[in-house]
Amino acid sequence: MLDVEVWASGWLGQAWLGAEMGERRSEHMVCMEVVGRACSRPSPHALVAVAALRRVVSPDEWSLLDGAVEILVEGQPAPSWLSAPEFVPVRAHRAADVWDSERVLFVEYGPDDPHARRHTLMAQVTEPGGRMVAKLGVLREDAAEYWSRLRDAGEVPMPVVEVPVLEVLADLAGALRTTDMYWPRPDDEDFVEVRALAWSRCREFLPDWPDVPGLPERQRRELIDTFLAQAYPLGAAGAGGPGEGDVDREVVRSVADVFVDYGHGYITAGLLAWSPGWVAAFLGDWLPRKTILDEAQREALPEVLRRWVRFALGRRGVDAEWIEPVVAAVDIYLPGFLAAVDDESAWGPAKQIAAELTARGVDLSDKAAVDAVIGELNAARLARNLTE
Repeated sequence: MLDVEVWASGWLGQAWLGAEMGERRSEHMVCMEVVGRACSRPSPHALVAVAALRRVVSPDEWSLLDGAVEILVEGQPAPSWLSAPEFVPVRAHRAADVWDSERVLFVEYGPDDPHARRHTLMAQVTEPGGRMVAKLGVLREDAAEYWSRLRDAGEVPMPVVEVPVLEVLADLAGALRTTDMYWPRPDDEDFVEVRALAWSRCREFLPDWPDVPGLPERQRRELIDTFLAQAYPLGAAGAGGPGEGDVDREVVRSVADVFVDYGHGYITAGLLAWSPGWVAAFLGDWLPRKTILDEAQREALPEVLRRWVRFALGRRGVDAEWIEPVVAAVDIYLPGFLAAVDDESAWGPAKQIAAELTARGVDLSDKAAVDAVIGELNAARLARNLTE
């Protein structure tokens, strides 16, 4: 039965991968095509094809496929698994890294038939840059324990913990939902083959989109004040007191405010859950695309970010051994930021408008003046698009 589900899932995966951007009915079209061909040319193979799809498709397609099975089963030898029950999840495990930026989910399945094959559905989920299922696989029944034994002592710790089955299935469903929104679509061979099967196992547990509560201004201010007190204590050299290399504490505060904006808006495990991947996404994409820094802020950025990472991960209780790779990531990805920050073609619309308003000397608190400039810029952009 498991082989049948993987086989049908592979068909649907190829249809999904080959669909145009925005196309949401590729799997429906496969079902329509298979049913049309099967009912016009009934055969044992046709029955197998329809029944196999029925195991892994969305419930929206069940009535279509069930009707075809009722027609095809008359006069055709049915496969032995036609009425086999669904696989039942019996236990689940999760392994997460020390930064909560990557996790591996394991859901072990056992059929009612004790002679049938037990197996584990595995998913590797990454967070930096946006939640995505990077890997999917159908593995042996004790895959969680085996995976844990295979990891080297020097690798980032990812302890395997048993967790409630429904919690892991909801986690998997949410990650699949966001992965389906990416373009170009992920084309890892195993992911494409197992995607429909994975959806069939977790779709009913898909959670609502999470609400992201606002960050109270008082909480923001207290957090940044604590950072300044710990990372730039008054009177210390280079921290606003006497000594060589003094920094402007207000500049440090403004840069730290940017880190809080990014962490609260994007880091899914919490605004302090920085990791090498989140540093890469911040410096290589978000910061040059979204934010305008003045000369003093640019100069202060690298050191303030290093200290912020140490502060943030220290508050999360991460061991110093695993804080240093995140600090090192600042130097690794800083050149990419410096190369992109002045590339206006890579700026997002909000940053382009903000830069134009600043260049024109517009008072950003003057709503009428801001709206007038934005209207002018939009008209110019529309005219350019029409003429081009």
